[in-house]
Amino acid sequence: MKRTLSVCPKFEKAFQIIGKKWNGLIIEVLLNGECHFSMIADAIPELSDRMLAARLRELEALGLVDRHVDTGYPVQVTYRLTEKGQEIQPVLAEVHRWADKWFVSAAEAKIK
Repeated sequence: MKRTLSVCPKFEKAFQIIGKKWNGLIIEVLLNGECHFSMIADAIPELSDRMLAARLRELEALGLVDRHVDTGYPVQVTYRLTEKGQEIQPVLAEVHRWADKWFVSAAEAKIK
């Protein structure tokens, strides 16, 4: 007897978003509060500005990130998580817990 398995489409969509390279890290940075583009870029140095801009646009289109433009001088652009984006926090907290248990950080590796 052959058993058929399938993945829930909603679960698949969530993993396509969170699992896409850089998205989880961008969301992690924004969980600390509103940020300018340069603050996000500084927090994730391996991420190019071009890719960061593309990912922020995607996350904004998905309703996870809000882009706010202050038209004063100079123009200031900030990014923050929407309510939908903030609700990912418990998921990422569990990923932190799992990673702390199973992976050694670079600092810990130097000590050993």
